[in-house]
Amino acid sequence: MQNAEAVLNVIRERGSKGLPLERVYRQLFNPQFYLMAYARLYRNAGAMTPGTTEDTVDAMSMAKIEKLIALLREERFRWTPVRRVEIPKKNGKTRPLGIPTWTDKLLQEVMRLLLEAYYEPQFSEHSHGFRPERGCHTALLDVTRNGKGTKWFIEGDIKGCFDNIDHQVLMSKLREHIHDNRFLRLVEGLLKAGYLRQWQYHKSLSGTPQGGVISPLLANICLDILDKFVESDLLPVHTRGKKRRRNPEWNQATCRVKYYRKRDRPDIAHEWDKVRRQIPSCDVTDPDFRRLHYVRYADDFLLCFAGPKREAEEIKQYIATA
Repeated sequence: MQNAEAVLNVIRERGSKGLPLERVYRQLFNPQFYLMAYARLYRNAGAMTPGTTEDTVDAMSMAKIEKLIALLREERFRWTPVRRVEIPKKNGKTRPLGIPTWTDKLLQEVMRLLLEAYYEPQFSEHSHGFRPERGCHTALLDVTRNGKGTKWFIEGDIKGCFDNIDHQVLMSKLREHIHDNRFLRLVEGLLKAGYLRQWQYHKSLSGTPQGGVISPLLANICLDILDKFVESDLLPVHTRGKKRRRNPEWNQATCRVKYYRKRDRPDIAHEWDKVRRQIPSCDVTDPDFRRLHYVRYADDFLLCFAGPKREAEEIKQYIATA
């Protein structure tokens, strides 16, 4: 039996080099991964909440893990539809919440560990949502540090992102790097497992599993397409010049301040200094300078643009129709 952490390190190395991930399904036979997954999940409040069966973390044992591994070896494991309930919101509306069975959660977490180790080195530096050692604060820090001089903010929100992810697009993205049909069939089965609402079965034709521990990672894998598109098509086109040229009016006012200070006329120098403070030191219309910075947190993204409004509107329209 291979050490689970050593396996994850090998997978991370392959991910960082862009090498394909092969024979990953057999890693699901390693009990150490399930113990790692259990350590991450058992404290969660939802661990004792039943899904469509009475299966919860209660009475968890190695025998259950061995039974699950046996089903996976024989490719007889089948995902259970999640139980969907409506959670009230402050505005009086409700939002759907999916509750998987404990066994499904455990297997999802093992799959998430493997996929995260592989894809994390490949994800964009501009992505902050649902990633280790990243979050809201790193996204805000990114905007603060790299959005200086921003003239226009272009805010985007992918409506119903997690519910509307195209299964074919996601599976196509996974097939680019994962060369293991058994593992891919397992992911596809998870996407199509469906849900029960008031004990009536509904098919899941799109989106990632509601309440699934692997869903945020699958969404990030799909949204990485957006990140790469912005990095390759937008940022290079709308980023140029080292810095803005000096504003001639600001230069003139600065010269007047220095001139009257040398002539020992502090009163006039002070007046010119007040004028200078009201003038931008750089030419905000400099045609040779542009800055565009991109930050994404889950399905929300922000484009920080230093340039004319006309170009900002063009960027907004381009990213909406691309």
